[in-house]
Amino acid sequence: MRRLWVALAVVCLASFGALGLIGREIYRTAPPIPSAVVTTSGETLFTRDDIERGRQVWQSIGGQQVGSIWGHGGYVAPDWSADWLHREATTLLDLWAAREGAASFEALPAERRGALQARLKEELRTNTYNPETGEIVVSPDRARAIKEVAAHYVALFGDAPSERELRVAYALAENPIPNPEHRRMMTGFFFWTAWAASTDRPGDTITYTANWPAEPLIDNVPTTANVVWSVASVILLIAGIGLLVWHHVARTHQDAPPRRPATDPLFSLKPTPSMRATGKYFITVIGLFLAQVGLGAVTAHYGVEGQDFFGVPLSEVLPYAVTRTWHTQLAVFWIATAWLATGLYIAPAISGHEPRFQRLGVNALWAALVLVVVGSMFGEWLGVMQQLGLDANFWFGHQGWEYVDLGRFWQILLFVGLMLWLFLVGRALWPALREKSESRPLLAVLFLSTVAIGLFYAAGFMWGKHTHISMVEYWRWWVVHLWVEGFFEVFATAVIALLFVRLGLVRAATANNAALFSTVVFLLGGILGTLHHLYFAGTPTSVIAVGAMFSALEVVPLSLVGFEAYENWRHSREDGWIAAYKWPILFFVAVSFWNMVGAGVFGFMINPPISLYYIQGLNTTAVHAHSALFGVYGMLGIGLMLFCLRNLARRAAWNDGLLKGAFWAMNGGLAMMVLMALLPMGAMQAWASVTHGLWYARSAEFMHQPLMHLFVWLRVPGDVVFSVGPVLLALFLAKLWLGGRGARTATRESPAQATLPAE
Repeated sequence: MRRLWVALAVVCLASFGALGLIGREIYRTAPPIPSAVVTTSGETLFTRDDIERGRQVWQSIGGQQVGSIWGHGGYVAPDWSADWLHREATTLLDLWAAREGAASFEALPAERRGALQARLKEELRTNTYNPETGEIVVSPDRARAIKEVAAHYVALFGDAPSERELRVAYALAENPIPNPEHRRMMTGFFFWTAWAASTDRPGDTITYTANWPAEPLIDNVPTTANVVWSVASVILLIAGIGLLVWHHVARTHQDAPPRRPATDPLFSLKPTPSMRATGKYFITVIGLFLAQVGLGAVTAHYGVEGQDFFGVPLSEVLPYAVTRTWHTQLAVFWIATAWLATGLYIAPAISGHEPRFQRLGVNALWAALVLVVVGSMFGEWLGVMQQLGLDANFWFGHQGWEYVDLGRFWQILLFVGLMLWLFLVGRALWPALREKSESRPLLAVLFLSTVAIGLFYAAGFMWGKHTHISMVEYWRWWVVHLWVEGFFEVFATAVIALLFVRLGLVRAATANNAALFSTVVFLLGGILGTLHHLYFAGTPTSVIAVGAMFSALEVVPLSLVGFEAYENWRHSREDGWIAAYKWPILFFVAVSFWNMVGAGVFGFMINPPISLYYIQGLNTTAVHAHSALFGVYGMLGIGLMLFCLRNLARRAAWNDGLLKGAFWAMNGGLAMMVLMALLPMGAMQAWASVTHGLWYARSAEFMHQPLMHLFVWLRVPGDVVFSVGPVLLALFLAKLWLGGRGARTATRESPAQATLPAE
């Protein structure tokens, strides 16, 4: 145990130290934001204020929920960086071809096309940023192309009839940016992101975004580092899996199986007032889950009709940017609520200590959570509907960053709530931490993960209104990857281990070692694996090297989840009192399955740099997101919720039939959604990206061809099957609530206070 604690400390200190140094390098080498973009004749096209305020305009309409920038964001509208780059390139080529008397660039002979393409490459890839004046200087021809492309976007984001068909294809509401000056400034931001993606770094032959996106017209192709580190990551993955399997086999059967208790150790557990108060959290979980599923259906349908929902002009009051924002944000909210409630429930159960005013604190935290959810959603709607100014939008509206969309004011309230949660869980858990027991290491892991969950959300405060987008992405992934995917998973691992120990299914010593070892292995890859999200976000080559290697290590522990799934499945099939926990345990089996498939197979599908170079921002990302976010974290939240509910309500009201239906509906529906729609769509887009470039894979021409529409419609069967699951869960919870209104003493043979002591 001591060696494992030392290893955990070394991994955390070394990994966060390296992550900090790399963050400093990202800040130092980020693409410069010019003081102005000027022509050789001195005409000013954009100023720095245009670019920075233009980014705020883009954020106010939904930002990464409406298309993407540098590959991060939604999938229906284009990636605006790639789209601008291709439009500017083709406009220049057609301009030069017209001077040679041709109708278009494509009408020229092959020899002339080759010459003009070489000229285009030199025009766009040559870095004309002057660090002394802070200006980007462009030629008159390029300035003319920039003005033409900007005019297209000004019309697109207004109400010009000429662009209405494209607005429908991109699921943009009519006149999403009523202010013409705001539209003009946003084109400055789009230009700058495309400039960084097409201009070589000083003294180098690769662009600021490591030659992303794939664009054959200017030879934007994978870099040498991209290919080399992709191969190295696969080699490391194979080696890591081999070592982990060897370690697992070497330790298998070293511990004798535990002696199963004759009766359910949790049967006589008498919930304290604060534990009973967590019941409203689980009702909230189901409510948010149902809302998220409904919004997901509307969001998916916008991919076909664009502005309507089966003929109803829904986008006039609830545009795609809002429904997708709420859909993704509610996923995080309901899953986090389930996990937070588990912490509030399990802490007094473990320690047997009900601190003074604990119930009041639990109720106050629930009220604060509801306020943040409702307030942030309303603020996001106001922002997208352009009812807030650009500066007020940052504080109360829509920040435009996927998964961290809520305004800064709501962020602050959420962080205060997390601090209250940390205080409530910590003080209830503290008596058990002070006692010497076999499970003390597990309790320590649980407590440390609680501290990390509370504190690491603060990474979302590390950017402001005008922080460079490369640094925003750096800190945003601290929240999305480290907070959601990292420390919440450590917390859940410790809670599950403690539950299994108290049920007598696992020995305390075995659980201690397994939990600590899993935490070490997971964080070894997970902390620095954060960088695989930042390969092409205006970052240096070191990000590709470190991110590729350590994101491969993230997959290594997933190679053994089959053993974990089998053990959990075996427990679920045992007779006697353990049968009462069959479905909560089976949800943990589902977690293991989707961990292997969603996080392992589909995660590694997009992790290597050479893979992500072509498919970042395509539906292949949605495959990983749906199967990992819900399949792993959602299933885990439901499983933890069911364990808590097992002793919060009368056992006579427990309905395994409803849980069985919910379990298979959600797992089957998720599989159908991924295999029948998202994966085929992503595969087609990947082929198009490799063949023609990312711009084409995200274009309206490609996305609205009949076959792609067919795949969108093929989501319906999976969505319908899946949606049955949360409805059955809601019925299950309603039955528990109605059944729990009577006397509960009949379900608890012992009136004495029972707890989940450390041992």
